[in-house]
Amino acid sequence: MGKSNAVPSSDRPNVLLVMCDQFRGDCLGIDGHPDVKTPYLDTLAADGVLFENAYSACPSCIPARAGLFTGKTPRHHGRVGYQDGIDWNYDHMLAQEMRDGGYQTAVVGKMHVHPPRLGCGFEHMRLHDGYIGHYRKANLPHWMHQTVSDDYVRFLKNELGEFADVNGSGVENNSWITHPWIYEERLHPTNWVVDESIRFLETRDRTRPFFLMTSFVRPHPPFDAPASYFDLYRDMDLREPARGDWDDEAATQRDGMVLDSVHGCRDAELRREAMAGYYACITHLDHQIGRLITALENDETYHDTVIIFTADHGEMLFDHSLFRKVLPYEGSARIPLIIHVGKNVAPRVVRTSDSAVELMDVMPTMLELCGIDVPEDVDGVSLVGELTAGEAISRPYVHGEHSRDMEQSNQYIVTPHDKYIWFTQTGREQYFDLDADPREEHDLIADEAHADRIAQLRAALVSELEGRPEGYVADGKLVVGQKPATMLYQ
Repeated sequence: MGKSNAVPSSDRPNVLLVMCDQFRGDCLGIDGHPDVKTPYLDTLAADGVLFENAYSACPSCIPARAGLFTGKTPRHHGRVGYQDGIDWNYDHMLAQEMRDGGYQTAVVGKMHVHPPRLGCGFEHMRLHDGYIGHYRKANLPHWMHQTVSDDYVRFLKNELGEFADVNGSGVENNSWITHPWIYEERLHPTNWVVDESIRFLETRDRTRPFFLMTSFVRPHPPFDAPASYFDLYRDMDLREPARGDWDDEAATQRDGMVLDSVHGCRDAELRREAMAGYYACITHLDHQIGRLITALENDETYHDTVIIFTADHGEMLFDHSLFRKVLPYEGSARIPLIIHVGKNVAPRVVRTSDSAVELMDVMPTMLELCGIDVPEDVDGVSLVGELTAGEAISRPYVHGEHSRDMEQSNQYIVTPHDKYIWFTQTGREQYFDLDADPREEHDLIADEAHADRIAQLRAALVSELEGRPEGYVADGKLVVGQKPATMLYQ
C-alpha cells in the first residue's frame, strides 16, 4: 500500500488509541446490550462510526496485539495461539511508524510483549500488564520480573508498602471469582492508567502531534471493580447467557467447580456474581475513559484528535456453557470498535458500519489519517473511506483462528451475515446464520438448506490454509488431527 494524504502533513491529527482486554463486542449500550451501562462510550459512538462486525483474528492477548501492532494476519505475523516468552521481532510496528512519521509516541498500561519493556516504537512508557504468571516466576532474570518491570506494581507498593499486591483480594486472573477492589478506588489499575495518560497529555512535547495508546487490563479478570460499580449490577435481573441446541452442559457439570475452567461454573449464583463483576468492570472503565475524553476537551485538542476504542478479544461469560476466550464464537471473537474523527481532522460521517473488520485494520487507518506511508506488507485495509465518506470496504470475510489444545484449536470464517467453524483436532464443523441468530443458538451445519453456503465458506477456509506448515489442507480438503502450533515462525 502506498502513501495517502488524507490530511496535509502540516496539519496532522493527534491519535488516542484506547485498548481494553477481554471486552465483548456486544457490551455497549449503543450496541443494544440490555444490562451494561456505557454512557461515555455510547456518546463517542453516537458521534463517530461504530463497527458492528469487528473481530479478533486470533482471540487471545498476545496474538491479537501482534496483529494490532503489525497490521498483519496471524499467518503473516506468525502467532496463531497464546505463548509467553517469545521475542517480538518484526520489521515494523505501529508505534515505530508513527514515531518515524514525526509523532510523539506514548503507551500507558498493558503491552504484553516480550521481552518486557520492549519499546515497539513508544518513546514514553508507563506499563502494567496485569497479573501474568510467566513474569512472576522465581527463576526469571530479575529485570524481567513483574515487581521490577511493572510501573503500576511499583506505584502500588510505594502507596501501600512493599507487601501490597495487585491481587491482594485473592481473586485469580483467569477465573470467575469476584470481589470488589479492597483498596482506595484511586489506586485501582484502571484509574492509574487514566491518571498516567492525563499526565502525559499535560506534559507532552507540544511541537509534535501525539499518539497515545491508553491500554487497560480490565475487564479481563480479576473482576474487581470498586464496590460502587458492583452495586449497580449486584441486584439487577441480568439477561441469561446464550444457550444453544449444541451446548455441552455436561462439561460444565464435570469441570465447573474449577475456578478457571473453560467450561464455566456450575454454581448459578457464582455465575451471576461473575456477570455482575464483569459488567461492573466495564462501567468503571467507561467512567474512567470519560475522564480521559474530558481531559482532551479541557486541553482543547478533542476536535483535533482521532479516538479509537477497541479490545484484543472478548469473553464467553458462560454463553453456551463456556468461559474465557480463544474460541470462535461471538462472545470471544467479536470485539468493539469505535472510531471518532475530530471535526477539525477531516470531513466525516456519523454511522454504523456492517463491514467485516479486524484489528489489523487499525494500523493502515491510523497511518492514512496521519499522512504516513503504509508499509507494503500490511494485510489490513484502511477504514478512512468508511470514516470520511461512508464507503464500505470490500472484504467478504474475516479469517480467524486459535491454536490451543485438542478441544479448542479452531479455525473460522465470519462474514457480516454468517459464520463457519472448523475444529482442527476433532473435525467438528458448525455453521451459524448470524442475521437470524446473532447469539449462535442454532447450529445449522446439518441443515441441507444451507449446504451450498457451507461449502462456499469451507472452500474459503481451505484457500486460507493452503500451504500452511501445520498441513491443515491436502488435495483441496481439510485434514483433521494435524499437530497445531502456537508459533508459525520463531
